[in-house]
Amino acid sequence: MTRWLELVLRSFGPALAGLVWALKTQRNLQVHGLATVLVAGFGIWLQLADWEWCVVLLAVGLVWTAELLNTAIEVLADRVSNEREEPIRLVKDAAAAAVLVAALAALGVGLVVFLPKLWRLL
Repeated sequence: MTRWLELVLRSFGPALAGLVWALKTQRNLQVHGLATVLVAGFGIWLQLADWEWCVVLLAVGLVWTAELLNTAIEVLADRVSNEREEPIRLVKDAAAAAVLVAALAALGVGLVVFLPKLWRLL
């Protein structure tokens, strides 16, 4: 059991290294990081209910996942070709669109969860 757990924990190393690299090098992910901190702060301040935290955390996770996949696709596409090729442009655009869709969905979640609470404070 101990060996199994050690192997499982060791498998997280590359994932954490990828996350650290992306946070250091990707401006958009840094923006998402700042937004995550702000959302968490607002959530604590407004005392979100458990179900609200679940929805907000899923939305945040969706955006981070989309941004990390977009970054991976862009790095791979640039490795395949540095030339301006239409198929690669389309792949990059579709990956960027996935981030946009995730961010808009997260914005919708934020409006539904946070606006009523902020409105009551006015």
